[in-house]
Parts: sequence; C-alpha cells; structure tokens
Amino acid sequence: MTMRISDPTRREVLAGLGASAAGLIVGGAGPSVTAQLALQARLATLALRSGQPATPIWELAAVSHLGDVRLKRFDRCEVIFRNDLPVPLAPVWYGLHGPATSDPLRGRAPAAPATTEISNISMPSAGTLLVDFRLFEGSLKQPARPLPIIAAETSHVAVDRDEILLIEEWRLRPDGTAVPAGQDPKDTTPLYTVNGKTSFELSAAARERLRLRFINGSQRTVLAIKLESHEVRVMALDGQPAEPFPARNGALVLAPGARADAFVDAAASAPFLLHDGKEARQVGNLTISGKLERAPLSPPQPLPSNDLPEKLDLRGALRFDVALGAADSGWARPATFSTASAPAFHAKTGRTVVLALQNPAPVTTVFHLHGHPFRLLDKLDDGWKPYWLDTLAIEPGQTQRIAFAATSPGRWLIESVVTDWAAPRLVRWYGVE
Repeated sequence: MTMRISDPTRREVLAGLGASAAGLIVGGAGPSVTAQLALQARLATLALRSGQPATPIWELAAVSHLGDVRLKRFDRCEVIFRNDLPVPLAPVWYGLHGPATSDPLRGRAPAAPATTEISNISMPSAGTLLVDFRLFEGSLKQPARPLPIIAAETSHVAVDRDEILLIEEWRLRPDGTAVPAGQDPKDTTPLYTVNGKTSFELSAAARERLRLRFINGSQRTVLAIKLESHEVRVMALDGQPAEPFPARNGALVLAPGARADAFVDAAASAPFLLHDGKEARQVGNLTISGKLERAPLSPPQPLPSNDLPEKLDLRGALRFDVALGAADSGWARPATFSTASAPAFHAKTGRTVVLALQNPAPVTTVFHLHGHPFRLLDKLDDGWKPYWLDTLAIEPGQTQRIAFAATSPGRWLIESVVTDWAAPRLVRWYGVE
C-alpha cells in the first residue's frame, strides 16, 4: 500500500515525529503494523575539512529515531517518507529481499518535492540494510548520504556491543564543496569518513566482543577496511548470515553498497586502516580502556538463519548471460528506465537461476541484484561460496557466475556501474512469474 499526502496536517505531524514512536501512528495504523519509521530527504551539511565551511550535502534522515535505526526481523513497518528536496525522490532499499520491497522504478513514481508518502514494508530477514536514493543520482545537486538500518535477530546474539561503521567517499573541490557521483570529478581530491567523521573513535574494554557492521557507503570505489592486530571474523555479508570465517589478512574488501558483519574480540588499542586501491590511510582508532574480568571468549556460533534454501539445483537451473553495462544490451539510466523495455531474463517461481555476469569494461564493474540474495559460484560451477550476497564487484574482462532461487514474484531491478566517479549508474529488470 502506498499513499501520498501533501496537506499541511501531514507536514505538521511529520515535524513532530522525532518526539516519540507513538507520534508515528497517524490515521490509525492497522494491527498488522509492528513498527514505524519516518524518513526525510533533506538538506544538510558535513564538516569535512578543518578551517573550511561545512560541505552542503543531501541526506536521508530517520527523524523518528535517535541514533541508529533498529527494527526486528518479521516487523511490518509503516514508512512515512517526506521529500523536502527540490527533485522527485524515493527511498531505495538494499538488502530488503521479498515481495514487499518498495522499488520506485517498477510500479510507481517517486515522491514529488514537498510531499509525503506512506507505505508498508515487511522485514523478512535479519541483517544490515542500506536505504538511500542512489538510483536518482542523475538529478542530485549535492552528494547524498545513505542511511543504515538494522533488522535485529529474534533470538539473542552473544556480543557485548553492536556498532555500525558507515564508510563514505567524498570528492572535494579546493573550496571544500563536494561533487556528486556521476559527475566529472576534475580538480577534486578523495576524502573518506566513517560515520560522518574523518577520524572515527571507538572505545571498548579488553575482552569485549564487538559486532562491527561495516558498510561501504561510497558510490564508486571498492574499499578494504582493516583493524590492525585483531582477527576479524566475518559473520554475515550483505545482510545474510555466513558460515563464520576469518577475513584474509584481517581486511574486509567491500564493493560500493556492500555490507559485512564481523565479530572482533577487543584486545589492544589499534588503528582502523582503509585502502582504496591506491593507498592506505588511517580513518579511526579502537581504544582499549579497562579489561573485562572473564575467561577468553570461545569462537562465535553462526548467526541465526534467515531460512534461505540450503541447496540450489544447479543441474536444472535456468541459465542466462548478462553483459554488464553493454550499450546494446538494454541498459538504461534510471531517468529513462521503463518496464516496457525488454527484460534481462524471465524465470518461473521456484526455479534456480544461474547468471553469467560478463564485464566488458576496462575497469571493475559493480553489479547489484534487487529482490533476491545470490550465491557466488565456484569457478568450475560445481558449488558455491559459503555465504550469500546481493552486490558483487567484477574485474575488467572477467565473468562471474551467480545463482539464486527465484522465490519472490514480480519485476525486479538489476544495477550496473563501473568504478569511475563520472560513470552513470545503469539499470535493467528481470521478471519472476
């Protein structure tokens, strides 16, 4: 269900949403609604360079929550979206897999400026999600910030702390203003922040077990993040539990939009290091203050399952080749996208789909699948990696094969963008019937 309202009463209600969750239940939320979320697209500023004025940005803010947005698996959430920016926009969800996903390009127009939209979404899975308006970057006048959202597990997870680390990339002109992704970054320098800060500080006691939710919120760059002198144990990728495994050399490599939940047992003060493929830089610190009086922690157990299929029928799978971003393959910019265009592929509900993703570009290309998480297949196509993904970076001239179970009927987007700041984001669609 989606409803748009532009009357003054709604604007007055939205202005008071930050006071309490009770203020969100407007017009009588039905008994099936278990949570509320008020989102606002608005102007903001961010202090990125010392001694210079704050940088103007656009952001998607959760005005109904103080601090992190934390929902629960199986929540049915009423979402109130207010667009206070001068272009049509809608929140686009990454990691929200299932038939209730709200996708502005498939069946409805984005919200016009100075209007409010109300819709209901379901949270079928626990995990780390991201919501933003990256699909509309062609019309953005300022760089935009995404909003992390946590869908918590219904059972207890044995950690002492649960922290979000949103990594963002900015391209700054000499005067401190920033260039949005998709535009020429001439005469700019890159700058990285964690949770909006150029130096992120995290304090913990020795022997605390930390759940760190790393998110690559940059628009174009594949990034590696590392906490020195600590084992970083990967517990989930792109919002779906994985078989726990240690990150190679303690570093997590994340494509734009990708997420990784990692457990870290705090041991000693150490820096957070970020590598963008050109150089490593320190972006923060873990500072140890005190020590917990308890025995060393045992290896963590896997996170609770989100009930994804244990096996995929690769022998009976439907197989399709998808050339990412190829000019003659039906890709379009979001502003000109139409579901009247030819789909990339069709599948019947319940079938396994295998995609051969080909990157013809001379630079790395990032692929994102809406609607379904997928397995990354082994090179011999005889098995898969022990985790699920929804985002994948594919190197120049390479082909990667992925597989997913087509369980959610509907028309779903796929995205392709090369790792070049000025390159456009491209979309196609696929159908599950």
